[in-house]
Amino acid sequence: MTARQSSGPRSVALPEAITVKGLSERLGISPIEAIKRLMTHGVMAAMNDTIDYETAAIVSSELGIAPSPEAAPGAVATAVREDAEEGEEAGESRPPVVTILGHVDHGKTSLLDAIRETNVVAGEAGGITQHIGAYQIDRGGNPITFIDTPGHAAFTAMRARGAQITDIAVVVVAADDGVMPQTIEAIDHVRAADVPMIIAINKTDLPAADPDRVKQQLTEQSVVVEEYGGDVLAVPVSATTGAGLNELLEAVDLVSEIQELKASPDRLATGTVVEAELDSRRGALATVLVRNGTLRQGDALVSGLISGKVKAMFDERGERLKEAGPARPVRIMGLEDVPAAGDAVEVVESERAARRIVEQARREEEGAAGARRGGITLDTLFNEVSAGNVKELLLILKTDVRGTAEAIRGSLQGLGTGEVKVKVIHSATGPVSESDVMLADASGAIILAFNVRTETSAASQAEINGVEIRTYEVIYQLIESVEQALEGMYEPVYERVVDGTAEVRQLFRSSRVGQIAGCYVTDGTLLRGDRVRVLRNGDEVADVSCGGLRRFQDDVREVQQGFECGVVLERFDAFEEGDLLEFYHQQRVN
Repeated sequence: MTARQSSGPRSVALPEAITVKGLSERLGISPIEAIKRLMTHGVMAAMNDTIDYETAAIVSSELGIAPSPEAAPGAVATAVREDAEEGEEAGESRPPVVTILGHVDHGKTSLLDAIRETNVVAGEAGGITQHIGAYQIDRGGNPITFIDTPGHAAFTAMRARGAQITDIAVVVVAADDGVMPQTIEAIDHVRAADVPMIIAINKTDLPAADPDRVKQQLTEQSVVVEEYGGDVLAVPVSATTGAGLNELLEAVDLVSEIQELKASPDRLATGTVVEAELDSRRGALATVLVRNGTLRQGDALVSGLISGKVKAMFDERGERLKEAGPARPVRIMGLEDVPAAGDAVEVVESERAARRIVEQARREEEGAAGARRGGITLDTLFNEVSAGNVKELLLILKTDVRGTAEAIRGSLQGLGTGEVKVKVIHSATGPVSESDVMLADASGAIILAFNVRTETSAASQAEINGVEIRTYEVIYQLIESVEQALEGMYEPVYERVVDGTAEVRQLFRSSRVGQIAGCYVTDGTLLRGDRVRVLRNGDEVADVSCGGLRRFQDDVREVQQGFECGVVLERFDAFEEGDLLEFYHQQRVN
């Protein structure tokens, strides 16, 4: 072993999380030796289990190898992205990126098609053959990029993944139908994204069209158009006749000029996946919107946990491109797998670097597999405010009737303190939906549900994303819980849920882990992640975490009733035969 140690590296870079096997390879020792050294520190880990940096660093230091934190996954790409973001401030003007949203049947798709057709020159009508989820038009040397998303839910889902690709949002409202529930939802999603809004009042060619009524309804949603003294541009259009399309595009140009959008085409490209698919002949195809820099054929790139090389690029007409500059949507071939919509795309210096970044990202992903992304909750609100991390409490309100929503919304927005402002970013009637969860995830909001249920799919999504959903049946309790959370008085109630019990029947001593209790499971199931109460003659002598469970020579996650096992507890080393071990977890009841 000494020879092996002396031939190993004098220093080693370790990630935030690594498997025991991966650690042994980096340190130049066998996995068995790594497992033994971990056991001497009370860590019961198998070869494919993941340990954190601190634990790995202890083993490394024992071997005389100086540990240091490895660069986070994507560090090279992150540097590229930060460099690119700096270029946005000091670069050249770039085209705006526009998303069109609105209520179903109000003509969003027809409007997109009409805008696209106005840009097709005579004899080229059949040239646009591919739907790639995005396209670019040219208005006398002023390009505009349009993103064709299925709706505001997809728009927000991309934002929840960190993709803020839209510069301007056009909300389509039918002149004959007026403002509808999905219109309000789209407006709230755009506001939460903090994106400039333009209203396109469509179907003005219909006999029942009433644009003035639409403007009045918008005012009720706090969207005040310029004509009424506000700052929101509203343009009457007809996707059928083409009336007003030039005026709408001029409005887009005006808003983009005010924003002074910039990018640097000379940098390594960064962008976002708009949509992707697996083609049976060409493999993974991804529509990428270049955000900054210039994407070129042959570039090595990383997208999420996928690496690749740009083998070919095409525009929306299917024409091959050699390069694509800022705000240009292109379909690319060459990724090893299909990325998700909203994933960042970053060019790196080589394919080798791309693979290294992805490998590191995958290791850390495995290390964090059991973790939940903790969003803000009423429980943690006061501490977050006190630490200066939260200036606004964002809420989404779902109720059974509209009158109740308005009453609760008014009460909530009056609860702000000098340190934090309460803001209801969306309120509507009906059950909590996946769209609500996506909006909460993207904006960091808490969902309050009054007398409504939560859809099963929404509950699952909330659990995965760490979004808090609070359900109430009494208005004052809803208001009071938010008020108490702001004042730091909110105290959730937990109850102890016993998972299993065991009797200590034999004691063992290990030089590596200390005392081991040989137990027989008398009831339920013992779980490795539980807390454990040690009871002796009816009295509690310890309440600590379970440090490990063993069946014969194997580390296990659980042991069921009727089986024997070895139990190691953290910070407790004084078992006696006859002790009862109660394995439990805490469950919140309010």
